[in-house]
Amino acid sequence: MNRRNMFLTAGLAAVVLVVAAGAAYLRFGRAVALPLVQAVQGEVVLRVVGPGTVQARVPVTLSSRITATVKALDVDVGDVVRRGQPLALLDDRDLAARRGVVGGQQLSLTRNLAAAQATVAKSQADLELARSKQRRDAELLRDGFVSQAVLDGSDAAMRSAAAGLDNARATQAAREADLQALSQEASYADTVLSFTRITAPMDGVIISRQVEVGTTVVPGSTLLRMVDVASLWVAMRVDESVVGRVELGQPASIRLRTGQTLAGKVARIARQSDAATRELDVFVAFDAPLARFAIDQEAEVSITAGVASGVVVPISALMRDRQGLQGVLVVTDSRTAFRPVQTGVSDPHSVIIAKGLAADELVVANADGVKTGVRVQASAPAR
Repeated sequence: MNRRNMFLTAGLAAVVLVVAAGAAYLRFGRAVALPLVQAVQGEVVLRVVGPGTVQARVPVTLSSRITATVKALDVDVGDVVRRGQPLALLDDRDLAARRGVVGGQQLSLTRNLAAAQATVAKSQADLELARSKQRRDAELLRDGFVSQAVLDGSDAAMRSAAAGLDNARATQAAREADLQALSQEASYADTVLSFTRITAPMDGVIISRQVEVGTTVVPGSTLLRMVDVASLWVAMRVDESVVGRVELGQPASIRLRTGQTLAGKVARIARQSDAATRELDVFVAFDAPLARFAIDQEAEVSITAGVASGVVVPISALMRDRQGLQGVLVVTDSRTAFRPVQTGVSDPHSVIIAKGLAADELVVANADGVKTGVRVQASAPAR
């Protein structure tokens, strides 16, 4: 029995020795093949990234200005329209009848004005005749052929003719004023009548249709909404801490929810910050009009805001130790060693090391899962 225990003990000791030898070989003997890279002096593109939504710089809402029934609709959602193109027609029978009444009144007043003008002309002729008779009677009185009474009668007739002319002119002025007032009323009736014909105020695309034929609308009721496709842009939210990097005209990449990626440029930077989120609106216009779009469609925007220089390593080289300290695994004498670093600007692939690493030092390109003190060799040529 003792002999058997001795054999078991010896076997266990051998296994332990084999495992320890294997572990020591793995840690200190065999080199692990890992992708290694040299830190280099380079540049990283500064990018300001954020979510946004597709908006129209020039949205137009077409609303009714009168109470009427929709008689016809000539467009639907998605239709491309041109400026001045008829879009909808409202029932205009009562307004047309009112315009007809005003037109009849205008015709009657026009005739009354013509009669007043004729009366003025007659009164002018009567006054000229009275003046001529008064001058003739005055000459006859000086020659002793008529009495003073005859001249007094001529003077009275002349004054009466002058008063008649003034009265005729006043009547004509009243008719002209009435006609002018009615002309204004006719213009107003024409304007109101024009509200029954809804036309496109610009070139654009119909994005919303709020009514159908037979719907009764009131002033302010929305009929249609349209946008100018050339004015579409993305309204994105940018944090106050990085908005200072954004400038007008900077190029941008816009990725829509459809997966389509389009080019654009910064067109406007808001000057009012959101007090709750501490973000500002930045508007990025598309370089080319969109063939298909949806207002409020989500998008991801990346603005190219310049470049920064420094020691560059792959962003995958960054790691954190057990204390949460950020650093990289530097390869010295073929073994990995943790090196704390301070990072600067980064993009999706590279990061600038502001402090803690020099150019040409060798680091593990992908530090995920790699421990310190491991003997390594490059799995690919160092660059």
